[in-house]
Amino acid sequence: MLKPGEKPDGAGRSADREDEESGRHEEELDPRIQEELEQLNQASEEINRLELQLDEARSSYRKILSDSARRLKALSSQLGACTERARPYYEARRLAKEAQQETQKAALRYERAVSMHAAAREMVHVAEQGLLADKNTMDPTWQEMLNHATAKVNEAEEERLRSEHEHQRVTQLCQDAEARVLTLQKALKKVILKSKPYFELKAQFNHILEEHKAEVVQLEKQVTAVKTRYSVALRNLEQISEQIHAQRGRTATCDGRSSPVGAEAEVKGPSTTPASSSTGAAAVEPSWVDMEKTRLWVEKHRESGWGRSESMEDCLSVTNLQTIASDLEKCDSVEHLGDLSDSGSMMGPQWDQERKQTEAAAMWEGVAKRSQVILKENQEGFVKQHQRSVSL
Repeated sequence: MLKPGEKPDGAGRSADREDEESGRHEEELDPRIQEELEQLNQASEEINRLELQLDEARSSYRKILSDSARRLKALSSQLGACTERARPYYEARRLAKEAQQETQKAALRYERAVSMHAAAREMVHVAEQGLLADKNTMDPTWQEMLNHATAKVNEAEEERLRSEHEHQRVTQLCQDAEARVLTLQKALKKVILKSKPYFELKAQFNHILEEHKAEVVQLEKQVTAVKTRYSVALRNLEQISEQIHAQRGRTATCDGRSSPVGAEAEVKGPSTTPASSSTGAAAVEPSWVDMEKTRLWVEKHRESGWGRSESMEDCLSVTNLQTIASDLEKCDSVEHLGDLSDSGSMMGPQWDQERKQTEAAAMWEGVAKRSQVILKENQEGFVKQHQRSVSL
């Protein structure tokens, strides 16, 4: 007869076998994990390299900016007030250049609108010729094509008129800007010549700063792309880990199904002869083994870090599962069977023995069913809570 503090030999061998299998599974690394780890390593190295380049580019940009400001300030103090007096002229030149660029863009849009309008008119002409070819019949295909071409002509005409008006407006602005440049050039001819070194140096620094700024922006885009790739690889690793944990939880849940005991063992067994005390102990042993597996499973996953979270729900889940496993161990104990005696029985020893066996079988059947249902529900709840904690 087994006691609650004792561990059967079968349970010890089963625990050792489970430890060996778990160790072997842990040693066999999933190839997907290896691929994602390589992606993480590559992305991490690339992020470090790009961030170093980005820091260098930003440092170079700041250095050039401070150097240009210092040199321009020194040159401005050397030239005197002519730089401030000539500044409106160079500002007008900048605006005139921008207006000229806008005029070129408006001209391109106008040419495109004219081409679309001509193509739409050509489609209308083709559709009309198709309809005129069949005078007696009205082909719905040609009719639909004509309607479509007419709508395109109307849209193209509106776009052409809009582009034409925009081109005229921008052209007028460009002409006004150029006229202002000529006026200021005549009025400020002397100060423009005197301040020319300052504004030429400023234009050079602006060109260099624009190049460095473009380099910084490009590096920032590359860093963002690599960080996104790193995040994707990390998220894939988390999903793989959740799948592995869920699979292990399902395996543990399936393996935790105990063998039939009590009345089930008597119904499914090959013999209907009343079992002796040694047979009853052997029937109780599988449930004890399953309870020991449950306890080992809980301790193993608790030590490996499953279900660890700041949330108190996971801790309560582990505690409840251990408490239920302990209660089931108490229920599977066979010590209390020794107290089931009926000294007042008047039916003889054989009837007394059969009644005891019937009561014990009914009791074990109820205990086994209840323990299996509770164990399965709590294991599934533990796995679900662990998955929620990992996803959080």
